Amino acid sequence: MPINDEVKKLAESKPFYAVAGAGDFAMEKLRELPGQFQRLQSRRAEVGEVARDLPTMARRYAGNVQVKAEAVARDLPGKAREYADTLGAKAAELYDEFANRGRKVVSRVTGEAALELEEVASSAQPTAAGRPQARKTGARATAAKR
Repeated sequence: MPINDEVKKLAESKPFYAVAGAGDFAMEKLRELPGQFQRLQSRRAEVGEVARDLPTMARRYAGNVQVKAEAVARDLPGKAREYADTLGAKAAELYDEFANRGRKVVSRVTGEAALELEEVASSAQPTAAGRPQARKTGARATAAKR
């Protein structure tokens, strides 16, 4: 199978679009990082105050931990099954969302590339006045010479 067919087959697959969508999502989140970093730096004083109160809060919660841990241990098998079922459904949903997002990104990018190619092609074509006249050949040329 020629490489062009392989590339076309890959580019039309759902996993390809899902990867493109995940990459676009990652870039979106990376663009948000500077703003989040500034917000976190503005909360430095607040974090210091909470850190001073941590020992007192830890002692208060220590008494409740054993009771809560026993309750969680009893419910754990059922909760684990619920989470596994939910996780599978969420993963399939996320995969579809990334694939749809990837289709949009790829079509936008390929559309932009097609427009750029059209612009390059139209600017590379010589104008009608600048084109040399083609020589007449064949039966018409023979008839014109007579």
